[in-house]
Amino acid sequence: MGPLIFVIYINDLPNLASTGTKILLCADDTSIIVTSSNLENFETKIDNIFGDINNWFKVNQLTLNHNKTNYLQFNTKNSWACELKPNYRGNCIKSSSNTEFLGLTIDDSVSWKAHIDQMVSKLNTACFVIRTIQAIMSLETLRMVYFAYIHSVISYRIIFWGNQPYSDKIFKIKKG
Repeated sequence: MGPLIFVIYINDLPNLASTGTKILLCADDTSIIVTSSNLENFETKIDNIFGDINNWFKVNQLTLNHNKTNYLQFNTKNSWACELKPNYRGNCIKSSSNTEFLGLTIDDSVSWKAHIDQMVSKLNTACFVIRTIQAIMSLETLRMVYFAYIHSVISYRIIFWGNQPYSDKIFKIKKG
């Protein structure tokens, strides 16, 4: 019940977003996306939304944990690099080269390398488990293990990073 009450409590937070900003709420995570093609406008938007968020927190008797808050600036080959130092009353927000977002590890170049590395590690462990138990388990049990340990890792948040049609019928397990 606690997370539900929290979400209801902060439900109006996204209303602070103005043009070029978007506030996303997911359980106890809040993400703010700021976009602009102009550097000065970009920095102004960041300062404004950060001030608005801090004021909203104060009015609602909450505090922003600056130590757990970071920002990620996406870079492309054609983007300009800028040295941002967002802060509010002396509390600086630290830069990060990657972050967790709705179960995905996203890096500043949007290459998916960090996320794929994390998935490969999980899948290697799952494959080892299946290889270890295949001689003593039935095909039905192996299928359940597959869906619990491999399929769930592959399909989790696939709509965000795969963006392709997906079907459970693609994956088959054969014993032997």
